[in-house]
Amino acid sequence: MNSSPVSPLSPATTPLTVPNVDLPNWWQLWRWIQGPLEFQAENRQRYGDVFELDFWGLARGVLVGDPVVAEEILSQDFRFDVGRGNLLAEPLLGINSLILMDGDRHRRERKLLMPSFHGDRLKTYSHQIRQITLTALQHWQPGQRFVARSFMQDITLEVIIQVIFGLNQGPRYKTLKAILVQWLDLIDSPLRSSILFLRVLQVDWGKYSPWGAMRNQRQQIYDLLQAEIEERRSQDLSQRTDILSLMMEARDEQGEALSDPELRDEMLTLMFAGHETTATILAWAIYEIHHNPAIKDRLHQDLATVPASTDPLALIQLPYLKAVSQEVLRKYPVIPSLFPRIPQESMVLGGYQFDTSHLIYISGYLLHHREEIYPNPQQFNPDRFLDRTYSPYEYLPFGGGNRRCLGYALAEMELRLVLATILQHFELELAESKPVVYQRRGFTLSPKGGVKMRVLQAL
Repeated sequence: MNSSPVSPLSPATTPLTVPNVDLPNWWQLWRWIQGPLEFQAENRQRYGDVFELDFWGLARGVLVGDPVVAEEILSQDFRFDVGRGNLLAEPLLGINSLILMDGDRHRRERKLLMPSFHGDRLKTYSHQIRQITLTALQHWQPGQRFVARSFMQDITLEVIIQVIFGLNQGPRYKTLKAILVQWLDLIDSPLRSSILFLRVLQVDWGKYSPWGAMRNQRQQIYDLLQAEIEERRSQDLSQRTDILSLMMEARDEQGEALSDPELRDEMLTLMFAGHETTATILAWAIYEIHHNPAIKDRLHQDLATVPASTDPLALIQLPYLKAVSQEVLRKYPVIPSLFPRIPQESMVLGGYQFDTSHLIYISGYLLHHREEIYPNPQQFNPDRFLDRTYSPYEYLPFGGGNRRCLGYALAEMELRLVLATILQHFELELAESKPVVYQRRGFTLSPKGGVKMRVLQAL
């Protein structure tokens, strides 16, 4: 790996200045929208592990790709704000999203939400996820072609609606499912995604304009969620296990519950974070497993050690299945970097001077592709996770510090369980031999074309 002429960790009498990327700001923004991973790699080669980007019309940001500097940041998260650095997401997720909060409000909201994603709840969710996957597989026939990401999106959307929202039938279930798909399809390409980054495009010319359609469909989702919340208030929520009901019952230290606007925006955040991202990772996993026959064979050997009826929580602990899922998360970042952190005061990190105007982005992609940590980083090699344990500053697919994804345990479980269920029941193959590349889909990075697959036979 190339390093900067002066290491950011070298002793220095005075702090170093973060180097600026020497390109027009409008071109930097377009490169970030169109090809953020190549753009990061090129800048690391030229400037080292820390460099400053200037996105036309947006705040300047410093990208960090060094685990030592990442540790300095994440180990003292209390010295940074994050919520106010994520205002780009407000039109998508709502102002009451946990992602947009800082300080006491963030701590309060996170504490209220956390119990829904851990402990005994996961066992209930695991049985639901496996059944949802088995139901989706009922329609497969030998010779059938399908697009992996679309299929996985159907599964993860069903998980969101059943596990998160607690719906599995009725008019509201059907309407919400249809609108969620339409809403996310509005930002399914780099060009369409530009609307999230260019405020000049964020003009509501009615529901047939891009921005107007996005606002209109978000309002429809809000209305459906509000109707569901009001209906739940007349029910005995103690008998329900879905996350919406658990969140409605949660109380803070003062005995206060989440307000309806907070509930709606958190539901929207969980839908976006848990649906888009997991579907994308599952598609990449299916691609790599079937692109590497030896890996597929080892997975089948791993899965053959337990019957299909095994408790789902035991199934997902299989060592090689776990290693494959970890390697997918390492190689394929769902978002180009972690959410930005804004220093609350001037500070020196890794030998560099930062002030309160800097938005600091830790790049999971650059960290996960460091040659000295991950030899041959472009190679898909699950064995690296069998041979070594990585620190939370070398491997952070779900973020870190006090901003680590609340639903990481649920996401990991869903990834492994869906893969295991598919591999236990069907033999598949890639329908195309050409390599699959990524493209931007809103704030996320997704396999272009979705990964085309073919069903060979039922097992």
